[in-house]
Amino acid sequence: MFVNVIKWIATLITLSGAFATALMFDPLNIWLLNVGAILFLIWGFLIKEKAMVAVNGGLLAIYVFGIFYRM
Repeated sequence: MFVNVIKWIATLITLSGAFATALMFDPLNIWLLNVGAILFLIWGFLIKEKAMVAVNGGLLAIYVFGIFYRM
C-alpha cells in the first residue's frame, strides 16, 4: 500500500512539473521534477527495480546540475 502511494504521488508531482514546464513556470518546474525524481528513486529502491533507479538517478543528477548551472 505504502509503495503505491509513493508511486502515485511521484506521478502527480512529475506531471505537475511537466505542466509547469509547458507553461514556462520557471524554476517551479525544475523543483517539481526534482521532487518527482526523488520519489521515483525511492520507489525504485523499494521495489528493487534497477531501471527505475538508474533513470531517476540520472534525471535527478541532470536536474540538480541545471539548478547549479543557473546560479
